[in-house]
Amino acid sequence: MIRPAAYSHAQKVLHWALFVLVSGLYLLTYAEGLFPRGDPGRAWVWWLHISFGLLLAAFVLARLIVRLAVGVPEPDAVANRWETRLASLVHGLLYALLIALPIAGIILTWARGDSLSFFGIFTIPAPFAADRPFAQQVQEIHAFLANAIIILAAFHAVAALWHHFIRRDGCCAACFPAQ
Repeated sequence: MIRPAAYSHAQKVLHWALFVLVSGLYLLTYAEGLFPRGDPGRAWVWWLHISFGLLLAAFVLARLIVRLAVGVPEPDAVANRWETRLASLVHGLLYALLIALPIAGIILTWARGDSLSFFGIFTIPAPFAADRPFAQQVQEIHAFLANAIIILAAFHAVAALWHHFIRRDGCCAACFPAQ
């Protein structure tokens, strides 16, 4: 397969949509604290979190399909070998986290005995009985994965800004619209 000169428009849109979804979902978890236990607002926050989490899963799947169909540009020629390897490692970890995070969220929802609802459009009931101790373990894994993706995405963003504004090496040229 011939590698494209730049990321496709679809890849760029999916990249930024995933950024918004991951950031929004992370911030949404803190909205739970605005409501006391038993308040309907608290349940509404988790309903939104689950719905947007399912949307994230769909966008991750779309991003993987587009990546396989279109490919990705060659690493920048001016990048050092260690930079190219580090970038590949970070991208691989980000993809792994983008896959693992929604899966853990789905398992967590079901382990709590809740159904998956996608904005009320459809509902998928839990395929197994609630298991609170297991749910607690999965919640810890889900929280770890969420924190890991935020930290790794921040590292990714700092590296992109460093290449774009400090080194001005054109490393990010394939990622942004032509000017």
